[in-house]
Parts: sequence; C-alpha cells; structure tokens
Amino acid sequence: MPHHSRLSAAVPRLMAAALIAAMLMALPAHAERIKDLASVQGVRANPLLGYGLVVGLDGSGDQTTQTPFTVQSLTSMLSQLGVNLPPGTTLQLKNVAAVMITAALPAFAKPGQAIDVTVSSMGNAKSLRGGTLLMTPLKGADGQVYAMAQGNVLVGGVGASSAGGSSVQINHLAVGRISGGATVERAVPTVLGQDGYIHLDLNTTDFTTTRRVVEAVNKAFGDGTATALDGRVIQVAAPPEPDQRIAFLSRIESLDVRPGDSMAKVILNARTGSVIMNQAVSVETCAVAHGNLSVVITSEPVISQPGPFSSGQTVQANREQIEIRQDKGGLTMVRGVNLAEVVKALNSIGATPQDLLAILQAMKAAGALRAELEII
Repeated sequence: MPHHSRLSAAVPRLMAAALIAAMLMALPAHAERIKDLASVQGVRANPLLGYGLVVGLDGSGDQTTQTPFTVQSLTSMLSQLGVNLPPGTTLQLKNVAAVMITAALPAFAKPGQAIDVTVSSMGNAKSLRGGTLLMTPLKGADGQVYAMAQGNVLVGGVGASSAGGSSVQINHLAVGRISGGATVERAVPTVLGQDGYIHLDLNTTDFTTTRRVVEAVNKAFGDGTATALDGRVIQVAAPPEPDQRIAFLSRIESLDVRPGDSMAKVILNARTGSVIMNQAVSVETCAVAHGNLSVVITSEPVISQPGPFSSGQTVQANREQIEIRQDKGGLTMVRGVNLAEVVKALNSIGATPQDLLAILQAMKAAGALRAELEII
C-alpha cells in the first residue's frame, strides 16, 4: 500500500515536469522583440549644430594669434551686450575657447524639455575643463533654431604641464558634455503613419526576418494586418485614433520574433590585423602550408689602411651581408563545419592574425571558405 501511495504522489510531479519541458520546447529559440529588430518609419532623432564660446578656462583657452575667429566671436558678443571696444584693440585671451556644439533632438520632443549636448573645441585650446558654455543657439538642417544650449562643461579627463615642457594627460581634454545642457525651443512635427497605415523598417534587409515579423503581427491581430512591401519595409494597418494607435504599437513592439540566420561573413581589418567571423562560417576540406619568409641585411664597416711610406689614404667601406630565412611549414589539413571547428582548424596552422588575412583570402579564392569576405 505505501508503494502505491508513493507512486501516485510521484505522478503529478512527473506530469508537471513534462508540462514545463513541453512549454520550454515550444518557446522560440533566440527570439527577439520587434522593438529590437525594427523601428517605426518617421520616428527618429534630428541632429542639431551650433557654434559658441566656452569661458572660465584656467589659462588653457585658444591662442588668439592662431585662432582669430575666437576674438571676432567675442567682440561680436560683447557688442550685442553693449560693450563697444575701440578699433584696433588687441585682445589677449587665455580663458576663452571657440567650440562646436552638437546634439540630437529626439522624436516627439516638445518645447521646454532638456537634451544633452556635446562640446568640442575647434581651435587650439589645451583643455575645456572647468569652462562654461555661453548661450548658444542650436540649428537644424533647415537653418531654424530648435534649442538653446548653456551650462558648465564636464570633461572626463585631466592634464597637467610644467614650464620645462613636461606634461601628463589622462583621456581627452578637448571634448566635454553637458547633461541637460540645452532646452528645446521648437518641436519637429512627427507624423505617426499616414492613410491609416504605419510602416516598420527593419534594421537590416532580411527576407526571412521580414516574413516572420509579418506572420507574428498577423497571428496577434488577424490576417491582413501586416503586409511586406520589400525585404525591409512592412506596412501595418493601424487604428485611426492616436491613443489606440500608441497602444497598438506598444503591443507590436513586445511581440517575439526569431530572426533569420545571418549570412556567413568574415570581416578583415587590414590596418589592425583583426579577423572577425560569425557563426555561419564554414570551411571545406583543404590543405594549407604556411611559412614565414624574412630577409636580414647587415652592414659592417671595414677600414682599409694604406701601406707604410705610401701616399695612400685611409678609406672606410661597408661590407654588407644578405641572409634569407624561411621557416619550415608543412601541409596542414583544414576543415570546419561550424565556428568552433573553423577556429580550431585555423589555430592549427600556427599563423598570426596578420598572416590569417592572406590565408583567408587565398582560401576564398580556392573556394574553400564558405563565407563572404569583407575587408575594412
């Protein structure tokens, strides 16, 4: 009797474990939200740009003899404040620097909201640390003023120098940031869909991912809600009311979609010798022989002395020796059907990352590398 009771008590636990396993198997592998795969067409940030002055520097500002625009800007600003300098006045400024201000105006930003700005020196100022940006208008591509920037500049570095020329510097001192340093003065009208439709733009062109996004939206809201226009743009029928449309987009962004497998690609950086490959890269069976070739040239001075009681002169000549060295390298079988095997096979060659640039190019030319080769 106790044996049957233990068996009956174990059955529910086994059924619960089987149910959990079935639920886990039903979940899509490596699923991502549509929010991470696509963006709503028309909802984007707009770049802003401005020119201004940073004051209050501790002698690390622009050298006015080499940056005349700093003096012109300061003179123009003082005249607007009612300070008129006599003609021919020479200003020796050490605490002022001319800067460019950049910012991004977010979508749906309204007047009165604060945005971050980046302040970058455009002259020969040594540091912007401790400076204050004076009121600067920030303009868009259409020339209209969309924000006003002002505030204390925060520089994430430090530096010091001595009169003897010795100096030390940590991080970059010519660029700073002001959190909430600009106030929005003009809003950019953003149209969230037209004619009852909104458009989703995928971050990358992929027909498989596009199809799966359409299927996920139609499964959640009904057939015909989403239609693929091409490999990147999806047209979605949206509710007419703004409040309903926002709730509709919120539900779409939360849908999980498993993106399509990326194309096999190997990226080579010829400047740094970096080699990056994704998981889809494979290598067909091939044989690779790798050996380093080096040429060593040495020059040794040789003194030629004339004979005694002769009218000759001492002559210095150079004796050069040229030696060619080549490391022995036998043929190595290389094959890999997944990324781990490819890495193991390439490591077996014993080549440096710089040598892999030439080896991978040769393997691609021979048809053994099953991936797109991109050189940056």
